[in-house]
Amino acid sequence: MSIHLSRTKIITASVIAFAGGVFFASSMDWTDRVFAQAGTAKPPTEETRPMAESSNAFVSISEHVTPAVVSIQTERDARARPSTRQRPQQVPPGFEEFFRQFEAPQQQPRLQQGSGSGFIVSRDGYILTNNHVVEGADRVIVKMTDRRELPAKVVGRDPTTDVAVLKIEGKNFTTIAFGDDEKLRIGEWVLAIGNPLGLDFTVTAGIVSAKGRGLNGLQRSQYDIQDMIQTDAAINPGNSGGPLVNSRGEVIGINSAIASQTGYYSGYGFAIPITLAKLVMEDLIAFGESRRAVIGVAIAEVQPEDAQVAGLSRIAGVKVGGFTDANSPAVKAGMEPGDIITKADGRTVDRVNELQRVIRAKKAGDVVELEAMRYGTKKTFRVRLGSAPTAEETVAAADTPRPAPAPASSRLGISVVPMPAELIRAGNVPAEYRGLLIAEMEPGSPMRDAGVVVGQDVIVQVLPSKKKIQTTDDLQAALAGVKKGEIVSFLVYRPASDGTGTTYVANIRTN
Repeated sequence: MSIHLSRTKIITASVIAFAGGVFFASSMDWTDRVFAQAGTAKPPTEETRPMAESSNAFVSISEHVTPAVVSIQTERDARARPSTRQRPQQVPPGFEEFFRQFEAPQQQPRLQQGSGSGFIVSRDGYILTNNHVVEGADRVIVKMTDRRELPAKVVGRDPTTDVAVLKIEGKNFTTIAFGDDEKLRIGEWVLAIGNPLGLDFTVTAGIVSAKGRGLNGLQRSQYDIQDMIQTDAAINPGNSGGPLVNSRGEVIGINSAIASQTGYYSGYGFAIPITLAKLVMEDLIAFGESRRAVIGVAIAEVQPEDAQVAGLSRIAGVKVGGFTDANSPAVKAGMEPGDIITKADGRTVDRVNELQRVIRAKKAGDVVELEAMRYGTKKTFRVRLGSAPTAEETVAAADTPRPAPAPASSRLGISVVPMPAELIRAGNVPAEYRGLLIAEMEPGSPMRDAGVVVGQDVIVQVLPSKKKIQTTDDLQAALAGVKKGEIVSFLVYRPASDGTGTTYVANIRTN
């Protein structure tokens, strides 16, 4: 009997002790932690609050901005006229599908349809979109978020910036506020809104991956911008023309292109800066055409060899490769191929996009002061800016027979031929540019690093002496005094089928 009572007392004491322990643990919040670990994990409220706030911000931006975004549907009578859209001759890997979506199929139906995005920028119905969305369209229909479908008029297009302006009739439309892309920082959150793959009014989020990007190989003329905003927000075909919006709900870019192996989103998209698009828009509305100011030069980023030849202490600035024509504003001011522009109106310019930002704030007829380095000597030029041409320029080399190439110095790793008569006629090449055509290039050739194109580019002069190169003997003589590893500068001419060839400077470090 005593043993039984002892057991009862022990069990009762254990139960009381357990209950007391649970009560004590609950007062110390220990039970919450124990059961949380055993069940569904849940982070502390104070840690999740920033995420919730970000999510709410995205929700708010989407709700307020999306009503100003439109879906654009285009129709074109394929039999009415042939397509004038030109595909760049050298499309880098991953961009093929982006351009293929705008190319006409070999067996064209009578009616071709296309789609894209846009956004309303004024209460009376002006819309910003991409030029390539509406180019060649006979009919444009704008679809609103409330399902209304309205006919749109193309007010104006600018192929060089890929900006177009539409107009729909009505009033009191919801609009998007403009932001300032110059204040945009890499890593900042952005939203892309548009109509990708037929999925109307889709919102995707990402960050600004880079600024001042050039789309090498995608430029359709020498006036194209090299100041794109790069983002990892998902952008697909159909997003073109839609807004890229910052965390304050302001549009800071027009989604325009994607970098992809397949033609669909795989990491990067590109947007036209809104400060540029706004300037073009104002011109299109006022004049029906863009009146951008230009220096009249073909420009490129500075490479190590360029900096060394120019006598720069660091690799920075913008290289003048050549001129748009003989009456270029830069030519009249005394600039020469190979000059490295380091300042514009007192502002240091380290890259092409920085120079473009200075110039695009000007108007044709304005005078801009440029500082440049020329083979170790600082130069100052006062350039009266001209106007960019309104028509899209096509740069494509003629496909003509080539004579058998003659090997040049192995120090350049190329073979050359005198410029063929067929190419001279096809490109209407001036006499001063009839040099040696680069016919073949060996692997590892230093000419390849300089961006020289086989079968297209012509060596014209040796700089700074301006000695003409017309025969292989001329080329060999020019290299005779150059030691291994030294840099030699060539003026290179790139002919075009429409007679508007361009020149640029290639600084080559010899083998």
